[in-house]
Amino acid sequence: MMRLWWIPISLILSWFVYTLTPFWMLYDLASAVQARDVGYVERHVNFRILRQSMIRQISAAASQPRGEAGAEVALSRDRQRLIEAAAALAEPLTESLVTAQSVIDLLDDGIPQSLDIGLRGGDAEHRSDVPAGLRIDTISRLIPYYLSSEMRGFRTLVIAVPPEASRSQRFRLRLRLRGWSWRLVEIELPSDLRNRIASKVARVRNHPDQDAVPPPPPP
Repeated sequence: MMRLWWIPISLILSWFVYTLTPFWMLYDLASAVQARDVGYVERHVNFRILRQSMIRQISAAASQPRGEAGAEVALSRDRQRLIEAAAALAEPLTESLVTAQSVIDLLDDGIPQSLDIGLRGGDAEHRSDVPAGLRIDTISRLIPYYLSSEMRGFRTLVIAVPPEASRSQRFRLRLRLRGWSWRLVEIELPSDLRNRIASKVARVRNHPDQDAVPPPPPP
């Protein structure tokens, strides 16, 4: 009976070790981003789910009313039409975002270089509203990522990137366990970046000939 106290301790230790496993994938993903390893990204990103998430985020932001502060759309039917129209326009924009190369660009410096949204790679270091990318140079660098993460059930983990940034300036990566490996399934965009892309959608909607959506880069 005296040895039974090892059971809960063993369970706690096992759970702690399990919670560390997605961070090895995160470390490898950060290394792949810095090395621009397209093959690794293609193997460890679920692009179907990521595409759906991007369309949902951008269409929701693009359908927000642009009137006075506190203004609301009068009819829910009109609101639904706005969302549907925004989703139709967001889809081709999303196609240029959801490629292995674009995911690398996005996680590298926080800027989707495939879209013309008024940001350039060299601006990231000089703008407070542009989050830094996924940078994990040492194993100890994983500690703040671990402390800012949120385990949701047994198979999903949400990680803030970068962990030191304010909530409005950081990405939220959702990792999900599939089989024996963790995969990236969602990138929740910072509010500033999401609004910039939504503005791009609005320009395409209002001036379709002037703001053509760029085709996705070749694989």
